[in-house]
Amino acid sequence: MKPRTSFFPALPLTFVSIATAAGATDTPARFDRFTYDGQSIEKVAVKAGEYRNPILSGYYPDPSVIRVGDDYYLVNSSFAHFPGLPVFRSKDLVNWVQIGNAIDRPEQLDFTGRRLSQAVFAPDISYHDGTFYIVNTCVECRGNFVITAKNPAGPWSNPIWLPFEGIDPSIYWEGDRAYIVHNRAPDEPPRYEGHRAIWIQEYDWRAGKMVGESTQLINGGVDIGKKPVWIEGPHIFRKDGYYYLTAAEGGTSVNHSQVVFRSKDLRGPYVPFEGNPILTQRDLDPARPDMIGSAGHAELVQTQNGDWWATFLAVRPYGKDFYNIGRETFLLPVTWKDGWPIILARAQAIPHALKSPRLPGGARPALPTSGDFSYREEFDGKSLPMQWVGIRTPRQPFYRLSGGALELDSGAPLGDLNGVPAFIGRRQQHANATISTTLRYTPVRDGDRAGLAAVQSDRSNLFFGLTQIGGKPVVALYTRDAADADTLIASAPVPTGRPVTLTIRATGGTMAFDYGVNGAVRTLKSGLDATLLSTEKAGGFVGTVVGPYHYTPAS
Repeated sequence: MKPRTSFFPALPLTFVSIATAAGATDTPARFDRFTYDGQSIEKVAVKAGEYRNPILSGYYPDPSVIRVGDDYYLVNSSFAHFPGLPVFRSKDLVNWVQIGNAIDRPEQLDFTGRRLSQAVFAPDISYHDGTFYIVNTCVECRGNFVITAKNPAGPWSNPIWLPFEGIDPSIYWEGDRAYIVHNRAPDEPPRYEGHRAIWIQEYDWRAGKMVGESTQLINGGVDIGKKPVWIEGPHIFRKDGYYYLTAAEGGTSVNHSQVVFRSKDLRGPYVPFEGNPILTQRDLDPARPDMIGSAGHAELVQTQNGDWWATFLAVRPYGKDFYNIGRETFLLPVTWKDGWPIILARAQAIPHALKSPRLPGGARPALPTSGDFSYREEFDGKSLPMQWVGIRTPRQPFYRLSGGALELDSGAPLGDLNGVPAFIGRRQQHANATISTTLRYTPVRDGDRAGLAAVQSDRSNLFFGLTQIGGKPVVALYTRDAADADTLIASAPVPTGRPVTLTIRATGGTMAFDYGVNGAVRTLKSGLDATLLSTEKAGGFVGTVVGPYHYTPAS
């Protein structure tokens, strides 16, 4: 069964363009439908009573999770995509439904000038006295902030800005008092590249301001003599008379790990666990089959039954360290040994399937977030489902739903950091995926283009669709491989005035591009090296997003 996304719970989305091209008043591009069919590269048999990792497939990194009563809520980072900070709900920690985006109004945050892997980094979600809190960092866009909501589905408040340096803040609640723990520069000149520290300071949640002294809790990491790098993503919880501080260490790539410290006092001193790290995959053979790697940025949660679990990010490369779909959300049980939590024993591979939590089994959602799945968007609703995202904060409308179609006016070109492209897409959630749309569009001058764009970064992306070259309409494929300009890969003439179906077939590190007119389907290009869309080549922290795009150059 292929569920239609128009049946899913949706929030109204308003997408806009800061810098509209001079030709934006030209005829819009009209997209009749959008379909997605994805399959994981690993073939895993999930038995009754088991769940599948990842629990959120594709670009859903830096998960933060809480339990409120019998409900679980999870939020992910989203960088310069808008709307941002997707919020999910679950009853069983396995089946998740997106219920909102915490950043869904242009007035909340301004991403103008930000590259795709800047803006909102790892968030933290918490709950106190009837209110949900997200504390977060907008990198290169004013820094750290808090937003609140009575309903986690939204609306979320405008930011309360916080006056401290660093990233990855989280809130620890103790009674009616709140403390923010976060990454920051150490209280000494850095000894080496990546030397950071973890600090804590009280937060007056009623007044919305930091109070009292700031205390350094961790300098460098587990053992500063070994020059640990990028201690970040800290969370504090209390159990059996101890304060436990968990954090990521080693950077968010192949050396990623999760470590833990504990103290009898909130402000330390914190002692590291002798068995650290409590989660990593860096000791395993990178050539192992169906590998999961780069695991870390974990948060622990206790169920209503007293069990402990951890959500964390990891990746599934299709070869070496190549993955196009970004960092994903995984789930593992936590065991306690001699007063210390352990997510996974050293040199043990993260399993793709394992026993489900002891919680009431949730129904597989209409739009799955894990395993193989398909969906179809007919653009026949009043608004786009909340899973659609654009690039940077919008300021004026560039799309509308009309007569069962998505109409896109022109926006800024891809790569223009001070503009918003007329691009709206969905995450590529599987290494193997087929993505298709039907387009009605007639380019009127050279450079006009409309079709599908696959975007990993502002400098690593591709366009497949209709354009005009030398005064003639063609279907064309352009790529941008860590560059500021496009390269034409292939083109072919097409008749005007007729709908064209565009299909991208991704198979791990390669892509093929098909176009259909009047029932005849041809392949424009097969075997394209799609590693240009990998994090390994493009850099950054996001995953590939694919969707309709329209651009008309200035006259």
